[in-house]
Amino acid sequence: MSKEEATLREIIITISDYKKEMKSKLVYIFAFIIFFSAISATYAYFKKDKYSAVLSFVVEDQSSSSSLSAYSGIASQFGMDLGGLTSTTFSQNNVIELLKSRKVIESALNNEYELNGKSDLLINHYIEINSLRENWEETEELKGLLFGNKGTIIHDSISGQIWSSIIENKLIIESQTDDASILNLTYTSLSGEYAKYFTESLIAEMSEMYTHYQTEKSRKSLSQLESRLDSVFIELKSAERQYAEIKDENQRVIKASGRLKELQAFRQVEVLNTMYIEIIKHTELAKMTLLNQTPIIQIIDKPILPINKTKKSLEVWLIIGAFLGFCISTFLIIIKKLFRDTLQEEQI
Repeated sequence: MSKEEATLREIIITISDYKKEMKSKLVYIFAFIIFFSAISATYAYFKKDKYSAVLSFVVEDQSSSSSLSAYSGIASQFGMDLGGLTSTTFSQNNVIELLKSRKVIESALNNEYELNGKSDLLINHYIEINSLRENWEETEELKGLLFGNKGTIIHDSISGQIWSSIIENKLIIESQTDDASILNLTYTSLSGEYAKYFTESLIAEMSEMYTHYQTEKSRKSLSQLESRLDSVFIELKSAERQYAEIKDENQRVIKASGRLKELQAFRQVEVLNTMYIEIIKHTELAKMTLLNQTPIIQIIDKPILPINKTKKSLEVWLIIGAFLGFCISTFLIIIKKLFRDTLQEEQI
């Protein structure tokens, strides 16, 4: 008999021995299966229901119409910056990370909604829904802690812990499919209403951040133009008044040298009038640019009440418990036999 045949024969014998050992311990295996199934069923019975609100949205690439691009080019010739018409900061991957950022989530938690007949900040609703105050009873500084107008180091610490818990256990942002650019924002909570309100609040805060960032240059340009427009208008009114007074004084003057001031005043009025018209054009262009900023987030589907439960059925938990009991009992039987065989070999 060759060495390979001997090794194969030993493997077959070993497998056969373990099968016999398993058959002899069937009662032991079934006891484990029943025990873990009972634990799983008990856990499923007392486990609180959870609700997952799903909000679908799409992140659009910032693009502008050809007309706005042309206007922007014309404005740049006059030294005016109407704001960037393209942006790479808010790409799809960056939006996913920004939605999980502490700044956006805390801003969403500080929005007020009515839940169970009580209007309060979402962060206060979160504390109540997750029964966090029960764990704070022994800490004097945390008793009766509420979020509102005032903010302390303790408030900042608690909000940081809540943010960490949300992004680790409750918030999922993923692509709907591999090919599509649609994203699903899923938030899981013990309250269906809270899950809905939080997802909507989170998207709203993200959109507001984008709008503020994307239109910052346009808003500054518009503010500068409007300020300049007011000052030129005041100068124009003053120049027109001065021109009218000089013209009245020169009604009886025949020589051209006597009308020099009148000509100078008229030229000043014309210059200011031209400046005023041009600034009006650029002001209207800046307003149009500001109004045509495309929002980066377009909501496709919002969660609708009532939110469906995500609790696993009793049958599923029984299967999980039975499988776990079988695996653990089998593992223990194998380890026990392996240990016993090793001792026997050593005695021999």
